[in-house]
Order: sequence, then C-alpha cells, then structure tokens
Amino acid sequence: MTQPRNTGGTPITEPRVNERIRVKRVRLIAPDGGQIGEKDIDEARWLAAQLGLDLVEVAPDARPPVVRMMDYGKYKYDLSVKAREARKNQTRTVIKEVQFRPKIGASDFEVKRKRVVKFLRQGDKVKCTMRFRGREVAHPELGRDILQRLYEQVEPYAEIETMPRLDGRNMTMVLVPASDMPKDDEFESDATEDDEEYAPGEREAADPVDSVDEVQGVDEVSEREDASADVGDEDTDEVSESE
Repeated sequence: MTQPRNTGGTPITEPRVNERIRVKRVRLIAPDGGQIGEKDIDEARWLAAQLGLDLVEVAPDARPPVVRMMDYGKYKYDLSVKAREARKNQTRTVIKEVQFRPKIGASDFEVKRKRVVKFLRQGDKVKCTMRFRGREVAHPELGRDILQRLYEQVEPYAEIETMPRLDGRNMTMVLVPASDMPKDDEFESDATEDDEEYAPGEREAADPVDSVDEVQGVDEVSEREDASADVGDEDTDEVSESE
C-alpha cells in the first residue's frame, strides 16, 4: 500500500482497518481498552460490526496482531485536532539584530536603544553587533563600553544571554526579554527618519556620496563620517521555531 507522508517528509503508515486485516487470528481489544482475548478475524469483524465500530490493527508486529474496536473516523479526526493544537502551541523565536559602531553619535545611539527596547517588548531576542573597521579592532574596549552602556540603559527590559564577545571584526551581545519588564509604552513608537525600514539599495540612493563599503557599515575617519557614522546600519532578523 502507498505510504502517505507528512509535511516533514517522515513516512506515516496508516493502520489496517476492517477487511484490510488479513491474518487469521487476532487479539481483540474492547472499545474501552479491556481485553477480550484471541478471536478468529471473522468473529472479531462481526463483533465490531454489531457495535457499529471499525476493527483497527493497533499492534501489527505482535503475535497474534492486536486489533481494537473503535470509530476510526472519529479517531483520525481527534488526531488531526491534536496535531493542529500542537502547531498552535509552537514557540516562535525571533532574533533581531541591531548594529553599532565605535564612533556612534549620541542621537544615533538613542535611536538604536529605542529600537532594542521595542524588539524586547515584542518578545524578541536582540543580537547587538558592534562593527569594527581597520585599526578600530585594536581597541575592543571602546565597543565593549558602548554595549555595556546600552545594556545599562535597557536593563529594565532585558537580560543578558551572551556577554559581549569579540569574533573577528565584530563584537556581539545577545539580550533576551526580561521576565518582569515594565508595562509602560514609553519606547514602543518613536518614529524617526533614522528608524525607518529601508529596502536593499535605498540607503545608497539616499546618500550617493557614501561608498558601498560605507553603506554596509564601514567608517571613514573624517568629520563627515563622524556626523553620519550610523547611516549604513541595517537591522536584520532571524526566525526559528521550537516546540
């Protein structure tokens, strides 16, 4: 018989029912789970028919196979309901990323801080990434100080899952929503131009003077870049599911 497959690709073998059970003798189980004992398959089918039930093979590898009298249509429906409820109860974990630079200005830092709080209040994890360029990586303490200051300012809303850690030219810190965060909505919406979502390429169009590297987060040591050190950050998110 053809084996149907679930969405995960795992084969699901449906039990044999009624006339598809072809062994001569079976161990029969009552609808309430009580043991009836070994019966000829014809007698077991007759008993199930008298009760208006199906005969379902529940243990085909037993000797003799075990069959149970039940309403198979209702049984399948109940299974589908349970599967649907299990899918509803899946935990959806979203990881947002907010990027910083060692030379970030006060106003840009404030925009990023509010964004971090907004994500935390939505129940998302936040990956705070400090991006270094060139010789900046020789002074990781500058980035660590900024991430530490960020945590101190969002502490009512966050707990640290991963302390600031340098990995190549990036330093990352992962925050998770605090279990007892405040209920106020002070930081929920503070729409500024810096906090708008941009489609790929829009930032380059908005500031054609910047090079591609600068748009992707590379600083030039100049007064102009100091003034717009955070123009090129793009926040990203990752989504995963767990039971």
